[in-house]
Amino acid sequence: MRKLISSIAATALAVGAAVAVAGPAEAVLPSLRFHGAQYDSPGPDNGSNASLNNEWISLVNSGRYPVNLYRYTIRDVSNHVYTFGNVSIAGYGGRIWLHTGNGANNSVNRYWYSGAYIWNNTGDTAYLRNASGSPIDSCTWRQQNGRTWVPC
Repeated sequence: MRKLISSIAATALAVGAAVAVAGPAEAVLPSLRFHGAQYDSPGPDNGSNASLNNEWISLVNSGRYPVNLYRYTIRDVSNHVYTFGNVSIAGYGGRIWLHTGNGANNSVNRYWYSGAYIWNNTGDTAYLRNASGSPIDSCTWRQQNGRTWVPC
């Protein structure tokens, strides 16, 4: 009987430890990453706000929980930096787009308010960092014939 109780206790301890490790890790480490980049605005690069806003980069959250992006940054190799305000990206495939030009921020569209294009048509790298500056993800592309969008 004592051996059976010890075996049950050991199993319960092992299962409890596994649950304790797996549960919080998912909440702390969201699956946030770049989804894609429209690095070359369709049509002529005339610098209009419509053209600037057709240049964008998007994030996706495949984790269970929403992620508040407050103080997260997106930057490029030329060190153009966008810092998110208090906005959350939903879990289970939630997406958010960061457009280069001006517009009204909402829960899925954010605007850099840049008067110039950010992403290089010949190739670039986008970097996502969390609020403490730690790298989360990056997306690199090269110019592609006839294509202005890339998956990350």
